[in-house]
Amino acid sequence: MIILAKILVGLIALEHLYIMYMEMFAWETLGKKTFKGALPDALFGPTKSMAANQGVYNGFLAAGLLWSLLIEDPQWRIYIAQFFLACVVVAGVYGSLTASKKIFFVQALPAIIALLVVCFSA
Repeated sequence: MIILAKILVGLIALEHLYIMYMEMFAWETLGKKTFKGALPDALFGPTKSMAANQGVYNGFLAAGLLWSLLIEDPQWRIYIAQFFLACVVVAGVYGSLTASKKIFFVQALPAIIALLVVCFSA
């Protein structure tokens, strides 16, 4: 169960690295493809700096999750992973309520599953 927890935490971290990249460096290309229909094409240019700011936060989430994988003390590793996964869940739920329901399934649900696995691996 511990190995599965680490794999899931790693996958969630990779997802947030991808989101960070998209929001910070590829908002007008990859972002436009990802959010097709959710935002008019004309808004991607003017919202580029706002998206980049969001990307920084996603980068922090990824960094925290990756950090949790490097902690040797098993109890602290779990605490840190739980904290950052809970942050991802909150961000995903908020995003699904305010932006797109799809965010729940792409961001919050995988983090909820990973959080449950981490909790049961303790």
